[in-house]
Amino acid sequence: MEKTRLTLQTELETFLGSRNVYYQPPESIKLKFPCIIYELSRINKVPADNTAYLKHKEYTVTIVHLDADSELPDKILDYFEYISFDRTYRGDNTYHDVFSITW
Repeated sequence: MEKTRLTLQTELETFLGSRNVYYQPPESIKLKFPCIIYELSRINKVPADNTAYLKHKEYTVTIVHLDADSELPDKILDYFEYISFDRTYRGDNTYHDVFSITW
């Protein structure tokens, strides 16, 4: 299976168990919680023979939820293979856990 943004979308929806997964949502969209917001953050290039041998896209994935003791941050670390925890913060009466996924 080719790892496209749409396959990541499907995997995130499967993980969350709902369609509350948003790629770079505009501010006009009303989010339903819990949800996942993600965006492309970088493309890593592996050179070989003076060309780009491999390219890996890295996405910033934010889980937004209302429960301070949510198990979602721990579960996503087990669900995805190439994922790392970046930070957590609170805003607009919601909790945000930020991860980086190489896809």
